[in-house]
Amino acid sequence: MPTPQTNRKLSLLQATAINMIDMVGIGPFVVMPLVVGYFDNGLFIWAWIFGAVTALIDGMIWSELGAKYPQAGGTYNFHRIAYGEKGGKLMSFLFVWQTSIQAPLVVASASIGFAQYLTYITDLNLWQQKLVSGALVLFVLFLLYRKIETVGKISLVLGSIVLLTIIWIIFSGLTHQQHSVPLIPKGTDSFFSFAFWAAVANGSLKTVYSYLGYYNVCHLGGEIKKPETNIPRSIFISIFGIAILYLLMNISVMGVIPWQEAGKMDKYLVSGFMENIYGYKAAVIVTVLILFIAMSSLFAVVLGYSRVPYAAAVDGNFFKVFGKLHPTKEFPHISLLVLCGLGFIFSLLFKLSEVITAILAMRIVVQFMAQTAGVVLLRKRNGTRTLPFKMLLYPIPVILNLIIWAFLLYHTGWYAVWGAAIAIIGVFVYYLSHPVKK
Repeated sequence: MPTPQTNRKLSLLQATAINMIDMVGIGPFVVMPLVVGYFDNGLFIWAWIFGAVTALIDGMIWSELGAKYPQAGGTYNFHRIAYGEKGGKLMSFLFVWQTSIQAPLVVASASIGFAQYLTYITDLNLWQQKLVSGALVLFVLFLLYRKIETVGKISLVLGSIVLLTIIWIIFSGLTHQQHSVPLIPKGTDSFFSFAFWAAVANGSLKTVYSYLGYYNVCHLGGEIKKPETNIPRSIFISIFGIAILYLLMNISVMGVIPWQEAGKMDKYLVSGFMENIYGYKAAVIVTVLILFIAMSSLFAVVLGYSRVPYAAAVDGNFFKVFGKLHPTKEFPHISLLVLCGLGFIFSLLFKLSEVITAILAMRIVVQFMAQTAGVVLLRKRNGTRTLPFKMLLYPIPVILNLIIWAFLLYHTGWYAVWGAAIAIIGVFVYYLSHPVKK
């Protein structure tokens, strides 16, 4: 049964803005010093390049699927269609199952990062930070509890502030450069050494996290105008745009702050960078803007993920209550309330360092790798004649995508075991809730 569509009110510009504010949250600002710390030679920029390449290759998968199957729920529908009647129900259920845990973790990571970065301006103890992070989740819930066309307009305002803030940071750094950022190994360093690729792998777990969100438009597939063209365009515009901004921002900031000192500034690297150039008042202003960016990203994250349980419930493959639309505003309000409620709880329980790698570990197999395999199954079954968008150089992007995600999964360590355990529990829940019919 096809998933009912909500109103197609979001334009290409609005969809791209939602993608980009999802991608640029607190992530790049809090992980920048962490990424630098993995490299003992200053070649940290390659972890950001690797993250961009990963997003670009994976974006081809999302674009082909999103243009062909533009329905609310994104991966849920891709799995349901690609893996057939029985396998599709299980795989799509597993995706919703892990999303119901992973999405609130993403919400928690953004809100926790927000509270931690706020301490640059005012001293907050641990419990005060928890109160701030929880309050932020509730505020975002308030912003999203309205019609989708209003949400689209809000996203444009938020996206504009995000873009202007990053441009200010980049301009400030490029006009106050004190040294160059190394791009090529020197001396005994090499691109072909184990140490370099170990640093890239560990750093990329953080940079890929910072790029995530280029596919948010697929979760909103049922609300996008002309999805066959606007979904791929919004994905690639988002990836190329954010990749350029991230690379320039790293070069700008680390061209002023020596990479050897980045770890000393820890969570407040960008604020310290602005203080170095303009003084404390400017640092406070950029900190406020970074906090606004974190809130904007949380807004986009919750918006996209709230459509996933809704799509599954309408399809009869998840708890029915999630399939309810608001009686007057026509958005999945139960799904929104549950995800924000769990995100609120997780923001009070966990630390930021505990959730970033866990988020990736939970998603790599059930979502990214399974979705890549699904493209192959769909092409074999249906051919490519009716595809609105076809990825370039098939099957090379598919092969590269599987290799890259496997490479990253291995380097998540024990978090990969945790992610597998969540999936196994999901299989048991599926068969308990979907008894075999005789």
